[in-house]
Amino acid sequence: MKQKTILLTFFLVALLLTACSPSQESEANTGTETLPSSAQKATSTQTATSPPRSTASPTPDRALLATQTAAACLKKGGEIEEQELLSEILPNELAFRIYTPPCYLQQQSQNYPTLYLIHGQSFTEDQWDRLGVDETADALISSADLPPFIIVMPFDRSSQQPSIDLFGQAVLEELLPWVDQHYRTIPEREFRAVGGLSRGASWAIHFAFLHPELFGSVGGHSPPVFVEDAPYIRQWLDNIPADLMPRIWLDIGARDQQVILESAKWFAAILDELNIPHEWHLFTGNHDEAYWSSHMEIYLQWYTQPW
Repeated sequence: MKQKTILLTFFLVALLLTACSPSQESEANTGTETLPSSAQKATSTQTATSPPRSTASPTPDRALLATQTAAACLKKGGEIEEQELLSEILPNELAFRIYTPPCYLQQQSQNYPTLYLIHGQSFTEDQWDRLGVDETADALISSADLPPFIIVMPFDRSSQQPSIDLFGQAVLEELLPWVDQHYRTIPEREFRAVGGLSRGASWAIHFAFLHPELFGSVGGHSPPVFVEDAPYIRQWLDNIPADLMPRIWLDIGARDQQVILESAKWFAAILDELNIPHEWHLFTGNHDEAYWSSHMEIYLQWYTQPW
């Protein structure tokens, strides 16, 4: 009897526990109802480490913009300005043209070498321009065959020797400082060259060997030496320290005027005698613009080689 009472009590307790506990199936169903599939996806999105995609416009690539700007101004080319400098040395204004290379205005932090080119007798400061110096420079700079540089083309109104023609003094004392002050040049001799054709070549030789501290290169194209300068050429060359001797280029057409051809050969012979390094070229051609224009590219390549 006592054993039956214990069994009955155990049975009643087990029945009550079973009634109070939810089944495993109910727990699984409850979990599915409280976290539907859409809620699972939202939770996954919110906890992702990647930031949400912005709808704002992307920041422009500065390097790309700089490349596009450089390409545009290179394509446009350089510019030539016509200037007049009020001179205290000359009776008239010193007129000149100045070429600034492609992208000069856009690249405000860049400074440039300078090439001074002087025209021939009876011509004006437009001669080198007409011969195509700017178009040649544009093409070679745009193709990266030459570095960008400035070209200055002054006008000599006289046909006299240097002792009478004060053009030389005005160029050295007024034009050079003015250009260095108003344009972004590199005002050092290594980055300044002078050249000329015919009478302009006479001036280039005069400038470079009297003032080697100002010019690192000198080019004479069909060059007669000034009659006044000839007696002093050897002395000038002897007085130039080795570290200040400019680079020298001389060229002339084989059918040039005899007196000019003889003068050019005489000067080249002195350079040979003194063992002064130089380039001497006797090309086919006459003393005319067709000759100088046809050699424009090699002229500019030589002037800019150290730059």
